[in-house]
Amino acid sequence: MRAARILVGIAWLWLFLAIGNRLHAWLGLPIPGSVVGMLLLWAALETGVVRLAWLDDGARSLLAILGLLFVPAGVGVVEYLDAGTVWLPAILILVGGTLLTLTVTGHVAQRAIDDRG
Repeated sequence: MRAARILVGIAWLWLFLAIGNRLHAWLGLPIPGSVVGMLLLWAALETGVVRLAWLDDGARSLLAILGLLFVPAGVGVVEYLDAGTVWLPAILILVGGTLLTLTVTGHVAQRAIDDRG
């Protein structure tokens, strides 16, 4: 029975991913289809169209193996270790993007907290 709940949860996640990808391709949206699907899933959860219990076991099983899902990315990094001068700009962009994301997220969260107060 648990295996069925896991499969149903993953199927819901895949469904929203597929819908997001289709909308992205059909409408030519400037954001990735996976993000569109995630926003649609969030809206469905907030409105009660989809219940969290339907996704819970599938999401937890994917989170349990999340580290394994990063193995291909790690292999890609190791494969390009000898890329030479490409690494400095890549690291600068990565660090800069991370700092920018943290800064914007912090400001948005602070504003949300201030608005509630």
